[in-house]
Amino acid sequence: MHTSFMPKIACIGAGNVGATVAQYCLELELGNVVLTDIVDGLPQGKALDMTEAGPIRNYSTCCIGTNDYKDIAGADIVVITAGLPRKPGMTRLDLLEKNGNIIAGICKEIKQHAPGAIVIMVTNPLDVMVGLAHATLGFPDNRVLGMAGCLDSARMRAFVAMELNVSMKNVDTMVLGSHGDAMVPLPQYTTVSGIPITELLPKERIDAIIARTRDGGGEIVRLLKTGSAYYAPAAGAARMVQAIVRNERQVLPCAALLKGAYGLHDIFMGVPCILGTNGVEEILTLDLSKEELEALHHSAQEVREGMDGLKQLGLL
Repeated sequence: MHTSFMPKIACIGAGNVGATVAQYCLELELGNVVLTDIVDGLPQGKALDMTEAGPIRNYSTCCIGTNDYKDIAGADIVVITAGLPRKPGMTRLDLLEKNGNIIAGICKEIKQHAPGAIVIMVTNPLDVMVGLAHATLGFPDNRVLGMAGCLDSARMRAFVAMELNVSMKNVDTMVLGSHGDAMVPLPQYTTVSGIPITELLPKERIDAIIARTRDGGGEIVRLLKTGSAYYAPAAGAARMVQAIVRNERQVLPCAALLKGAYGLHDIFMGVPCILGTNGVEEILTLDLSKEELEALHHSAQEVREGMDGLKQLGLL
């Protein structure tokens, strides 16, 4: 494909997550990437480094780094990773005010320079930040979504594969709800080559896997001591970009705006979505148990509290 026909992908934030999203998108040849950050030299240096890796890693997509939002003009997809990461002892909601101000500012720039883009939010607290982005951007609902379910599901898939000593490629799972301690992993929708894990593992092992999935980010924060996860979060975002750019109509769990599905209204939550050229093409409604539905509504309550917090801060 001639590069002029390549999709344009803007990654806002050139820290570990944003730069790794850019790297994965380049290696998959999903499009040309614009890496944007407020720190002078940081996106330019990382972009040049990634471009120089191209001949060896065998991709011809190019990456430019910039501090000027004008360079995202005409972007097809914008992935937002900018913001402060969680530090040990911090909850995702502690980040609300600081990241809320950052995201509101970024969205004003996207609205001005890339009004036709599909926007994927990665910044925490995820479900609240994607709600803020949707309100600030004023884009159609299908073009604003959040990356969390892909990450949480990938973590659960990895843990199931480790537990059963099987290929990760054989494991499928679905994790719904908000990105945090109130996420809702679904064991009956977790399968190994089509076999539900409820038939392969005792309940206490499944419960342990669910607990570890919920704490997936925290476990890595505690191990690293001076940072947070970025390879898997970036992989989740790049997976969503791939589904959209290639119009795969892939079913992936994403934070999407609910308007009645699962009995929830006007809230962004992790649900199974069909992703394609238009972003969220369709939201799928799974048959949940009474307990799972209650857990999903409990998860939604946490997101509503975050949205209320944004209102108190004057950001909504």
